Amino acid sequence: MACEASPSSKNQANEMVHVNGGTFEMGIDAGDIPHFEKIFAIHNMQLFQDELPKHPVTISDFLIDRYLVTNQEFRRFVAANAEWRPKRIRAELDNGNYLKHWKNSRILKSRANDPVVNVNWYAAVGYCRWVGKWLPTEAECQYAARGGRNTTFPWGDELADKTRANYSETGVGSTSPVGAFPANPYGLFDMAGNVWQFLADAWKPYPNAPQKDPVAGGDRFADGDSYLQVKTRRVIRGGSFGGAPVNLWVEYRDSHPPNGSREFVGFRCAK
Repeated sequence: MACEASPSSKNQANEMVHVNGGTFEMGIDAGDIPHFEKIFAIHNMQLFQDELPKHPVTISDFLIDRYLVTNQEFRRFVAANAEWRPKRIRAELDNGNYLKHWKNSRILKSRANDPVVNVNWYAAVGYCRWVGKWLPTEAECQYAARGGRNTTFPWGDELADKTRANYSETGVGSTSPVGAFPANPYGLFDMAGNVWQFLADAWKPYPNAPQKDPVAGGDRFADGDSYLQVKTRRVIRGGSFGGAPVNLWVEYRDSHPPNGSREFVGFRCAK
């Protein structure tokens, strides 16, 4: 059940937002590229190729976490599941960065309410399964980020600034506590900026055909531990504290290896 707590609440472990499904246009047409080149002052058509082509997608109702998963929430998961502790994780699932910031207990304590980073896709899936959820799909993430509107960014069409998101030009230079920046119209925080979000989908080009509840390269991995065998790159969305303004665009998509723990990638759950 979706909670109705104040957006400023930091007790977010079970706080989810119900999103009514619908049909929307995902991606862009080639003719849209000059428009976005102008918005972002970028003259590189190749940069926008991964968002082609525009195609209709229908999404069923779903729940999505209001906040990104935090360090303190992920610590509970690690405490209950020894195989996901930094010194116990299987070598093939780790690129060497897994939870490396936890080595400094003082920093970890001071950033308990920041989104967990240096966490890989496997651990993100494992956490979601542990709490009875799953990673959002790419389509669900974009649909939720728009907040029921057809806008360039989660907050609207105005360009990013330091009041709207944590990204490279704010000068923060690290993660910020969840809920530190305004929510979008659905009441979802950090749908752009702070940290990139791992998603369920494999990294693939967009199809031309209409789709219903798509998830590329899997079925949310409900069948045991099959997700641990995944080797393909996974979609990330949303941009980060180190990202450029174009990364905050709701259409912008990128990818990351499933074992790729980095300081600017985290996640949230859906259901």
